[in-house]
Amino acid sequence: MLEATVIAIDNSEWMRNGDYTPSRLEAQNDAVTTIFHVKTSDNPENTVGLLTMAGKSPSVLTTLTSDIGKILTSLHHVSVNGQSNFTTGVQIAQLVLKHRQNKSQRPRVIVFVGSPIPEDEKALVKLGKKLKKNGVAVDVVNFGQEEENTAKLQAFIEAVNSSDNSHLVSVPPGNHILSDMILSSPILAGENGAPAGFSSGGGFEFGVDPTLDPELAMALRMSMEEERARQEKLQGPSKQLSPEDEELQRALNMSMGGDVEMTTAEDEEMQRALAMSMGDNVDLNAVLGQLPGVNTQDPRIQSAMDEDKKRKKEDDTKK
Repeated sequence: MLEATVIAIDNSEWMRNGDYTPSRLEAQNDAVTTIFHVKTSDNPENTVGLLTMAGKSPSVLTTLTSDIGKILTSLHHVSVNGQSNFTTGVQIAQLVLKHRQNKSQRPRVIVFVGSPIPEDEKALVKLGKKLKKNGVAVDVVNFGQEEENTAKLQAFIEAVNSSDNSHLVSVPPGNHILSDMILSSPILAGENGAPAGFSSGGGFEFGVDPTLDPELAMALRMSMEEERARQEKLQGPSKQLSPEDEELQRALNMSMGGDVEMTTAEDEEMQRALAMSMGDNVDLNAVLGQLPGVNTQDPRIQSAMDEDKKRKKEDDTKK
């Protein structure tokens, strides 16, 4: 389907909340990127615009484009400020669509609502009827304050809907990614499940097939890695070392001449080695002293060596 889509995002103070991974704002940004890729993959002639609804007033960040770079740059410069204005934002989005160059494109607005809507239900129904009259379809992603906004937004969607061309998707907080929920919703998937090249859980990381859309897969992976690094920095270094880190620490201790803490298995292996040498006339202290990283003053080694000497004396006595 040939479409021109304007995405209206919520950049109000409510978007600082971390009840969505990694935050409402960043989860929204990932979802915007996903929507752009789905729309432009569906038809190369599709275009997407972007505007913010909070701050001093709603602002158009990017006019209709098929260039993902412009969208990503705009998202990078979005700042959280003030209260979102749903009605004005949607009206500006409609104005952007009215001036689209390709009139064959069907106009659509996708609105992200992550904060309380100040407008009453009557005003939203009036706006919906106006959009329906002008042939503009509207999809709403209701998250963050989904419980208190659902009734108003449902009335709005019923007013604007024409032949099931408009949808409301409410996503409560939980152990899921916002973009994944949108991928499997009627906003992008319709009745056929997730769109081609995308999956809401088909075994692909982040729900995206990297062979079909490597740029999106890489962008999502980098975003999650950056957030993971940020969380680790906030939490501080972990006190529990991985097996690889423990091995590295032991190697460092050996290179510095420090004591090496032996595991039970290593201790038993040392005992077996000593037992094998009991019948030989060997100065174990000299041999062990030549081994790199072995501390001959280790109490366990000293005990084993003393036991070795004791047994040798007993053997000599028996002879």
